[in-house]
Amino acid sequence: MDRMRKYIALFLAAMLVIGIVSGLPVTAKGKNSNMVLKIKKMIYTKKTCQMVKGTKAALTVKSGSIRGKKKIKYISSKPGTVSISKKGKILAKKKGTAKIKVTVTSKKKKVSSWMKIKVVKKVKPPVFNFKKKTVKLNSGYQMPLNGLGTYSLEGKVCVTSVSEALKRGVRLIDTAYMYDNEKEVGKAIRESGIPRKEIFVITKLYPDQYDNPKKAINNSLKRLNIGYIDLLLLHHPGKNDVKAYKAMEKAVKQGKVHSIGLSNWYIEELQEFLPQVNITPALVQNEIHPYYQENNVIPYIHNLGIVVQGWYPFGGRGYTKEMLSDKTMAKIAKAHGKSVAQVILRWNLQKGVVVIPGSSNPDHIQENTEIYDFKLSKKEMKQINALDRHEKHDWY
Repeated sequence: MDRMRKYIALFLAAMLVIGIVSGLPVTAKGKNSNMVLKIKKMIYTKKTCQMVKGTKAALTVKSGSIRGKKKIKYISSKPGTVSISKKGKILAKKKGTAKIKVTVTSKKKKVSSWMKIKVVKKVKPPVFNFKKKTVKLNSGYQMPLNGLGTYSLEGKVCVTSVSEALKRGVRLIDTAYMYDNEKEVGKAIRESGIPRKEIFVITKLYPDQYDNPKKAINNSLKRLNIGYIDLLLLHHPGKNDVKAYKAMEKAVKQGKVHSIGLSNWYIEELQEFLPQVNITPALVQNEIHPYYQENNVIPYIHNLGIVVQGWYPFGGRGYTKEMLSDKTMAKIAKAHGKSVAQVILRWNLQKGVVVIPGSSNPDHIQENTEIYDFKLSKKEMKQINALDRHEKHDWY
């Protein structure tokens, strides 16, 4: 099953024509030319960009259809919202939306293109309540700070693992259509005897479902068979992701889904995606561990009022042994009378990252819940932060 998932994932990665799965852009043509609008390294294929009020950026223009000396003119439809200088410097001034029109001329030839920029206010980052072990989402719902990830858990093993987690006080369960275990997760929840409202369930739509998201949502509801979905995510960027997200927005209004969000979206993807949707994601779930820390991505997401959740907290299959043997973290763990795994999970929480470690071992499941009776010092946090290798362990 794991090998099949890998083949499917690689196939889809090759087929995604938008080309933004890993943040790599595809040249975007202007309406009447091959003009390309670019901010930093990101080419905006859908020509939408979201900026936080008070931030600055530089717009770069490429127009291969015009040769020779060029003159570039920038105009903002609403200078009070988004201003742009003669050199293409952008300033997000106040909440709202403005269009930036760019015209390139050379002798008698003239081409133009535009970009829509949505400005949002910087909001307070989500606050973790360590006493209650929850965080309030921007949708108004409370979500547990630690849970169980069910990737690679199948059949009876999945049912047993979820059941054991629930017995040990875990109230957050993460699954996905692609994991092929929504039925098993739902079965364990129904048989637990725990009131439904006390359990928070996350599932995800995969890109091969984005063409018919309504059907995909209803099928997940049927497979889970637990009444509603607490949090529904898009698994990662793909063709028709905006269409799928808007279907999820409709499902929220219908009460089928309480909150919605994204998985494997980074700064560039968020900047382009968010102006196209109506409901701000409640959560963004990305790969985060001591060797891949996303120290620029996490605060960006937090400043939008969005909760961050990390998968692969121990580095993922093939990397866990090395990470749990790290000498720096082993020394910190010994000082607290804890395991390295517990130190990693606590490090995440103190960075404002919800954790969903996966395991089928009851002892490990229990161990992963015991992360609230100690606190890492600023020095220890700094030591772990210094371990960042920018080493991503999965393709998306």
